[in-house]
Amino acid sequence: MVSEGLVLGIDTSCYTTSACLMDSRGGLVADERRLLTVRPGRRGLAQSEMVFQHTRNLPDLLERCQLDGRPLLAIGVSSKPRPLADSYMPAFLAGLGTARSLAHLLQVPLHRLTHQHNHMFAGLWSARVLPPEKLLVVHVSGGTTDLLLAERTPSGQYTLLPQGTSIDLHAGQMIDRVGVAMGLAFSAGAALEEIARKSTQPYELPFWTQEGNMSLSGPATKALRAIEKGEDPAAVALGTERVIARALGKTISFVCGKNAVPDVLFVGGVSANEEIRGYLRRVLNDKGIHLITPDPRYSVDGAVGCAFYALLEERGMTCDFW
Repeated sequence: MVSEGLVLGIDTSCYTTSACLMDSRGGLVADERRLLTVRPGRRGLAQSEMVFQHTRNLPDLLERCQLDGRPLLAIGVSSKPRPLADSYMPAFLAGLGTARSLAHLLQVPLHRLTHQHNHMFAGLWSARVLPPEKLLVVHVSGGTTDLLLAERTPSGQYTLLPQGTSIDLHAGQMIDRVGVAMGLAFSAGAALEEIARKSTQPYELPFWTQEGNMSLSGPATKALRAIEKGEDPAAVALGTERVIARALGKTISFVCGKNAVPDVLFVGGVSANEEIRGYLRRVLNDKGIHLITPDPRYSVDGAVGCAFYALLEERGMTCDFW
C-alpha cells in the first residue's frame, strides 16, 4: 500500500517544460508548465535552444511545486520520445538529468517512460479510464502522427506497436505551416482554430491514405497556395482541420478493424482541436468505435502522465481509487 505522500512528474518536450505533483489517490496537487519561446516568424527551435530553455525553466517550475511536509514517494520522467531502441532527442535529457539527481539525493524510485507513454497515461488519468488490456493510442502533434497499438504485458507494462503514421508531414506541422503563412505566431494551433470557427464551408483539400498510413504534404501545399491566392483564411483554416480529421478517420477505422480494437485514446497537441475531435467522434461512433478524448489541458504536453505512471508503478500497476 502506497503511503500518503506525493509523486513528482517531469517532462521536457520540444516546446513545453513541465513539472507536477500527484497524491497517492491520483489527485493533482500541482501542475506547472512553461511554453518554450519561439521568435516571431520562425517555425520551431533547434534542439540546443530547447535544452537551454528547459535548463532555465525547470528550477522555476520545481520551486512552485510544494510538498508541504509530505514525503516524496517516487519520480516519473520522460526519457525519450518513442519506445524504440534508437529513439533519442536531446530535449529530454534536461528533465531526465534533473530527475536522476533528485531521485539519487532523496533516495526515491525513478520511473522512466517515453513521451508517448506519458501522453497515454495523462489521457487515461484525465478521462478517468482504468488502463485496459488493449487500446489504440492516436498521438498527433507537431512531431508525431502515430497510431499505436497499446497492449499490456504480463509484467503490467505497456508496449506501443506502430500501426500507422503520416509518411511525410505531421498533422501539427501542417497546422503550423498554414498558420504561420497566415501571419500567426508559432505554434499556431489555438489561433488557427479560432480563425476556422468563422467559417462554415471548408476549403477543399485532397488527401491520400493507405491502410494505416496517410500523406499530408499534398494538402499542406494546396493550402499554402490558397493563402497566396488570397482565398478566405477561415475557409482554409477549417479545410486544414477537416482534411486532417478525414485522414485520421480513415486510418483509425482501418487499424481498429484490423486489430479488433473498439477503443481509441486521442492524445497530443492536435487532439485538443474541437473540430477534429467532433468529426472523429461522429465518424468512429458510426463504426462502433469509442473515442476517448481527455480534457484538452491534458491532451497537450505536460508531466501529468509521468506522475500517474510513477504512481501506478508504486502500486504494482493497479488503480483502485476511481
